[in-house]
Amino acid sequence: MSFLAQTAEDPSPEPIPGAADGRAHLFNDRTAERYRRSVTDGVGLVAATVARAERPFTGVTPAELAPEISGIDLERPLGDPDAALKELESVYLKDAVYFHHPRYLAHLNCPVVIPALLGEAVLSAVNSSLDTWDQSAGGTLIERRLIDWTAERIGLGEAADGIFTSGGTQSNLQAMLLARDEACTLVEKEATAAGEPIAKSAILPRLRILTSQVSHFSIQKAAAILGLGYEAVVPVPCDQDRRMRTVSLAHELNRCRREGLIVMAVVATAGTTDFGSIDPLPEIAELCDRHGTWLHVDAAYGCGLLASPTRRHLLDGIERADSVTVDYHKSFFQPVSSSAVLVRDRATLSHATYHADYLNPERSARKLIPNQVDKSIQTTRRFDALKLWLTLRIMGADAVGTLFDEVVERAAEAWALLDTDPRYEVVTEPQLSTLVFRYVPPSDGPCDPDLVDRANLHAREALAASGAAVVAGTVVDGRHHLKFTLLNPETSLSDIAYVLDLLAEHAGQYLALHIEPEFSGPRHSRAS
Repeated sequence: MSFLAQTAEDPSPEPIPGAADGRAHLFNDRTAERYRRSVTDGVGLVAATVARAERPFTGVTPAELAPEISGIDLERPLGDPDAALKELESVYLKDAVYFHHPRYLAHLNCPVVIPALLGEAVLSAVNSSLDTWDQSAGGTLIERRLIDWTAERIGLGEAADGIFTSGGTQSNLQAMLLARDEACTLVEKEATAAGEPIAKSAILPRLRILTSQVSHFSIQKAAAILGLGYEAVVPVPCDQDRRMRTVSLAHELNRCRREGLIVMAVVATAGTTDFGSIDPLPEIAELCDRHGTWLHVDAAYGCGLLASPTRRHLLDGIERADSVTVDYHKSFFQPVSSSAVLVRDRATLSHATYHADYLNPERSARKLIPNQVDKSIQTTRRFDALKLWLTLRIMGADAVGTLFDEVVERAAEAWALLDTDPRYEVVTEPQLSTLVFRYVPPSDGPCDPDLVDRANLHAREALAASGAAVVAGTVVDGRHHLKFTLLNPETSLSDIAYVLDLLAEHAGQYLALHIEPEFSGPRHSRAS
């Protein structure tokens, strides 16, 4: 009797208690219709919630919301998708922060385009893992094509390659890993050629990363994770527009050489988080060429310019980078997460390669099987590239770039508004879509900087508590400032003016309540 016939005659196994219920929730050929209904109901709830959202936030506090969530007994499932969605509406959707709202002006969170949401639905259901070809046929090639497309837009050349990541922090980390190992390899070769072999452990303490004083904090985190320590990152001063000073960079490069330190990478930023400033890429690239130093460009924010029909020139010089970070989930209007790190020379990605016999054995590489895990510091990875693929196939790059152009133009208009408003002082004219500014009292009002600091902090917190708008904050030259990050083309100049009025009102009220004991001077009795 064949094994197949024997198993056909075997009695069905005894059902495990609860197993039948569990199988009913698995997505497969038998539950496809149930999947369709559940997802349709969920999408309907989200659509209805977004359609009626009148403000970006409710102002709920952790103290108010935490008891609701901690009070849910996860050991007692509801068993009903409708009941679960109703509960979710109460503990999440009702109080979520909605980035699509035109008065959400805080962080680098973008509204998302519908083609990308379609991609999110497809990739989640199919659940491909982009580590090996045998888990992601088709998906692997789509991701590779998008990496090639991005590299072409940057201008990195035919030897370029890259990998999708979870975000700019991971992309920067991988770029610093590659730069570190490239620098160590070069030093080791030179030392061996000179007859003085050196261990990698002796090289690491000499490595330095030069980056602007307003670059992203992930560079410091990367240095710490890579065993170099935070002190390995040397901040380079910026000019009044918050762009790296190339004279200062040249000074630091020369200083490191004199002191026997090794600059493993210079990190230039194309769109700083606080100011949207773009470092002078051509001049920085020239210095890196002269010193033989790896150039990494963190374009997590400014990458939207790659698709811009009118502003691509702002990224001139990026094509000379050795590695580049892009965040499609910022200025390409993609859902989180969707990012990539790209390199000029695909061979450098081998520093992240490890062959495991059970996953990506070396024989697979010899057979040219495209296992993406060979390039990645992640193993299991979502097919996030599908979102960008459908966006480009449905909308096209020009449409995406035009959306980003709109927010850059709106920021320029908002700067002009702020620059002429006596209630505010603005730090710098934006290159992208970020504005940093500070409420200042009237000329005959209080001038204590600490009190004005507190008024600005209060204005931001009071605005968020009201839910009418959400803005960000930062510290510039030791003083608290407010910040608009514009990524929504639906945000109008009227929206911005309305928020500025609210901020001024909150700050003014704070000063009115706190000015008297500090500024009114000594009281005089009636008798006097």
